[in-house]
Amino acid sequence: MEKYLNLYCLFSLLVLAGSCGEQKTADITLPAPTEELQKSSAQLKQELVEKGFQVFDYVDTKTADTVLMQQYFIAFLKRGPNRSQGKAEADSLQTLHLEHLGRMYDLGYADISGPFGDDGDIRGITIYNTPTLEMADSLANLDPMVKSGRLVIEIHPWWAAKGFPLR
Repeated sequence: MEKYLNLYCLFSLLVLAGSCGEQKTADITLPAPTEELQKSSAQLKQELVEKGFQVFDYVDTKTADTVLMQQYFIAFLKRGPNRSQGKAEADSLQTLHLEHLGRMYDLGYADISGPFGDDGDIRGITIYNTPTLEMADSLANLDPMVKSGRLVIEIHPWWAAKGFPLR
């Protein structure tokens, strides 16, 4: 979905640039849809089940589309018992924490992460895209902030429609 948004932005920029000067004809070749978008819901469901993911599907009564639901795991990052680090150490841990979350995203284990906007005990969340709670818990506990005791993890299973973007 992000690739198509980027292509849309690029296309819009080309159209805008072309309309500002002399008229030129440009051949624009859009890439083929990604492999995942070309797969049927049944194929995607089968692949996820083979990898150990929990899934189910249903038919949307308004659109008659089959919606594939997948179990994800939300890790709540909560204020931990060890918050006595000095500023330099806390800043270093924050850098390592962000690197860890970026690595989880790059490896495909986490789909989205972010802090909360208040100063409550729940500091942020990460949604893990793993087949089991144990795997999500293991990955979440590799976070340097968790290892230091500055944060603790609480994980819950969560269901969401596969492929639906945030709005």
